[in-house]
Amino acid sequence: ELRRLQAEFVNFKHRTAREKEQLRTFVTGDLLQTLLPVFDDIDAARQAGDLTDGPFAAIANKLEETLVRHGLVRLGEVGEKFDPNVHEAVLQQPTSEVEPDQVSMVLRSGFRIGERVVRPAQVAVAVAE
Repeated sequence: ELRRLQAEFVNFKHRTAREKEQLRTFVTGDLLQTLLPVFDDIDAARQAGDLTDGPFAAIANKLEETLVRHGLVRLGEVGEKFDPNVHEAVLQQPTSEVEPDQVSMVLRSGFRIGERVVRPAQVAVAVAE
């Protein structure tokens, strides 16, 4: 009887720890989803060359570093194999710069927290010329 109770208690501890981690990942994902427009603006400023140095660049870097420490993973890199689970194909692009069925251009970055894809990356997919 005592061993059964001990086993049930150990199972309960494991189950609650697992549920706590799932809840943390879910809440972090929801927070990230509200910050997606901010990340899009930061990316646009970087691509335009407006975010090279200065206080705003430091703040943007700290924000991204903090979220990376909490499990944020950016999705979508040129040259990656197209994966419909993490990429949203917006267009096909004839190019010789990358192999067919690889990402040839990232139009909007995607994000993942743990195994949860918060937003797929919008990409152009290379096709043979």
